[in-house]
Parts: sequence; structure tokens; C-alpha cells
Amino acid sequence: MNMNLMDIISHYDFKRALVEWEAYGSGHINDTYLLTYECSQPEPFKVILQRINKKVFTKPAEVMENILGVTSYLREQIIKAGGDSQREALSVIPTKDGKPYHIDSDGDYWRVYNYISDATSYDKVEKPEDFYESAVAFGHFQYLLADYPAKTLYETIPGFHDTKARFLRFKEVVAKDVCGRVARAQGEIDFVLKRQEVAEIFGDLLDKGEIPLRVTHNDTKLNNVMIDNKTGRGICVIDLDTVMPGLAMNDFGDSIRFGASTGAEDEQDLDKIRCDLELFKLYTKGYVKGCNGSLTKKEIELLPMGAKVMTFECGMRFLTDYLEGDQYFKIHREGHNLDRSRTQFKLVADMEEKWEEMQRIVYSLT
Repeated sequence: MNMNLMDIISHYDFKRALVEWEAYGSGHINDTYLLTYECSQPEPFKVILQRINKKVFTKPAEVMENILGVTSYLREQIIKAGGDSQREALSVIPTKDGKPYHIDSDGDYWRVYNYISDATSYDKVEKPEDFYESAVAFGHFQYLLADYPAKTLYETIPGFHDTKARFLRFKEVVAKDVCGRVARAQGEIDFVLKRQEVAEIFGDLLDKGEIPLRVTHNDTKLNNVMIDNKTGRGICVIDLDTVMPGLAMNDFGDSIRFGASTGAEDEQDLDKIRCDLELFKLYTKGYVKGCNGSLTKKEIELLPMGAKVMTFECGMRFLTDYLEGDQYFKIHREGHNLDRSRTQFKLVADMEEKWEEMQRIVYSLT
């Protein structure tokens, strides 16, 4: 272990000898390590150490305030329900001086979480049961936080899912054409411009008070749920940096965008891309079950729109980044972000073809 990490962990009082450390997980934002300590119990004592990425989360203290409030509330709800709060919720382990994070000499913020043993997170859908369990877990997360005051949370990434604002910015980027790439992407640009109502629908409904602002996760990919190795059940939602005020339909929709697509996010053969309605149905069933009646009738009716909006928004973000010179998303080949946008837009178009069936699926499950 390098001296910087040794210094970081010296600010925590585990009263045990460090046995092993290793880089952990597949996340692309924060630096994550698994630390293993000696323990008198049969199983070693393990914790997760993370450095918060300040380029993405510019106000780490606000991120941590959100996480502390939400995780404390979650543990209370889990205990009331007779659950295991150590396995079903994250816990922030304080420093020796009782703080929820340590700031190093470079001004970086470090935190430590409890390690959830005998559970796994998966980067892709390997079997439908795992996708279903992630749906139940994210729905249950929504249910447990249904009465948490969303407006007390900070926006850790302001305007993250403000699709209406992203659409307006997209038009500005097209008009400026700073990299001279508009001509190459004219078909994709037209696709976006023809769907202004998709960008505006949720913002308009929220402004009218027809849908509620909720505590949402905002990164509802399969790998942010821990699946119990023995039971196969989703037991804990992790990666809470983007927990903030948002819309339940967006959380649902991002999962569908990621998990119900038949191809990779950057697949160049668009014939391979479609929305798998069986996976859509499976996830919808699990999510509604997990929410346990906490969603309004309007929110449930808008679940298909959540899938469409989130896929559209993601494609628009990829395309915006391509037009600006690939400043945000990492690329591994020329035109990578343009390929990504095409994949998302193909998925949107496929959803539009299957729209009535998607609505029937939701209706049949509620």
C-alpha cells in the first residue's frame, strides 16, 4: 500500500491489523479499495475505502450530508421492518474524530463504508432473475424513502436529469458547432429536434404539480444493487452519490435503458439494438412490487415514458458531447460518442414502435 493510503487509514480506528488491500469494483468515477483486517471471528473484518471524485462531485461535503441523512433514515426503516440494517443499507464509518470523511493534504475527500459480505454486484444482466431482483431492490429503496423530505437534499449534480434544460443546451451546441461536426451528425440532430415534447414532458408535469418530487437514486444500473450469494435476492442499493431530488419514472427508465437493451451501449451494428419486452415486463413487475403502493397512479402510467425519456436524454448527452469535442464521456475510438448516441436513438425508435405493448404491460401489472 502506498504511503498516502496508509496515512488515510491512520485516521480511522479499526483496532485491528491490516492484512490486505486491493482496488475494488468496476466504477469509473471514484477510486475504491477493499481493506481486509484481522478479526477473531471466522470471517475477516472488511471495509470499503473511497476517494470522492471532485471533478464530478464538486461539493463532496454536500454529497456526504445527503448520504448520511438517507442512510440513517434507511437503517431506521429497515430495523422497524425487522430487517438487517448492516446488510440492507450502507453505513458510513466515521474517522477517529467522529467526522464522516477525511480530507487529505491534496484536499481530496475520503470515506469508509461497511462491507456487505456474501453478496455480489453484476455489471451486466447475466440471468433475468438478477434483473428482476434489482428492480425489486430499487423499488423497495423508493418505498423506504417515500416519506423522506426530498427538498432537504442537495442536488449533487445540478440539473442532472433536467431533460428540458439539456434540450435547450443541445440546440445551443448545434448552433455554435465549435468542432465542425454538425454535418456528420445531421440525422441524429434531426432525431432529437423532432422530439422536443419528450424532453419537456416531465418538467411540465412537475411544474403543474401532477407528479411528485421524490428521493431518487439517479444511477439505477444493475451493478448498484448487491445480490445475496445464497438467496439470489437483491439486498442493498449502493453508490449513493447521486441520491437527490428527482422523479421515480427516471429511476425506472434508466434501468430499462441499461438492462432491457439487447446490445451494448456503444454497439455499432444497430440491427442488434432493440428493447426486450420480456425484460421490460420482468423489471416492471419487480419495480412495482418493490414500490409496494408508494407510487401514484400517474407515476405508474408514466413508467414507459420514463424509459423513453431516459434513453432519449442519454442519447442527447452523448451527441452533445460529440459535437463539443468529447469533453465529458471517455472515448476509445473516433466517433465513439456519436455511435453511443445512435444506439440510444435506435432504442428510442424501437420503444416508439412497441409503445402500445409497453403500456399494456404496465397496465396488466398494476
